[in-house]
Amino acid sequence: MTTLAPPRPARQRRTADHGPHPARRPRLLSSSAVNAALGLAVVYTLLPLAWLVLASPLNTTDLLGGDLFDPSRWHLAANLHGLATADGGIYFRWFLNSLLYAGIGGLLCALVCTCAGYAFEVHAFPGKEKLFGLVLLGVLVPTTALALPMYLLASKVGVVNTFWAVFLPSLVNPFGVYLSRVFAGGYVPGEVLEAARMDGAGELRTFWSIGLRMMLPGFVAVFLFQFTAIWNNFFLPLVMLSDSRLYPVSLGLYSWDTQTHAFPEFYPLVVTGSLLAVLPLVVAFVALQRFWKAGMTAGSVK
Repeated sequence: MTTLAPPRPARQRRTADHGPHPARRPRLLSSSAVNAALGLAVVYTLLPLAWLVLASPLNTTDLLGGDLFDPSRWHLAANLHGLATADGGIYFRWFLNSLLYAGIGGLLCALVCTCAGYAFEVHAFPGKEKLFGLVLLGVLVPTTALALPMYLLASKVGVVNTFWAVFLPSLVNPFGVYLSRVFAGGYVPGEVLEAARMDGAGELRTFWSIGLRMMLPGFVAVFLFQFTAIWNNFFLPLVMLSDSRLYPVSLGLYSWDTQTHAFPEFYPLVVTGSLLAVLPLVVAFVALQRFWKAGMTAGSVK
């Protein structure tokens, strides 16, 4: 007589047939939570810019108590005319100063950082890692802490309240050197450099013809970082400059903003000027996006 084995409990059958249940993902790590957090970050980032766009066409009365969404209150042409004529049209001189400080300074700084990063990665010389450690220490020092020592140095050299007092410090960026070394390690194969040397190319020719071109995404990334930092720089010009004709646009708008309590007509000029001051950053990132995107993804896929 055949006896049948008792059936297994349902929980045991499910475990034997399908294996243990996979652990559920934490709720905070779900895609909906991540998307919601990203959405909040985007709103937080774009809300001030949206307010700036809507407030820039308003005059003083409407700006202080008007409706931002009423097109009948918009007077953008009048604000631009006032911006161009206020204090003899000094705003656009500030704008040009910022372009010179940030444009030329960013390019030269990116070149210096690229050369230094390439040298740290490719060449061997005594004390290389110790010197690179000093560069990394420079990353940890905030720029505001260096403003007073740089002012004392500039006063000894005699360049306080000149173009060079703001321009020369912008040529140094320890983080750019570190980033350039990372790019040199990821973009410049040693075999290519060795082949160039075997063909008779000198070190300078090898760097200029091969290394710099291979590091172009890193060069652009460092340039954009430094361009943004110089364009938004405020404390160093505040310490170094007293001549308003040398002000960058950030310091110039601040000088107008300090006068708004006594002269409310400066309110729309500050808002409209702030909107125009954002445009070069947007243009730079949009025009060079294919380079800095490649730079930011360097090393992410092996």
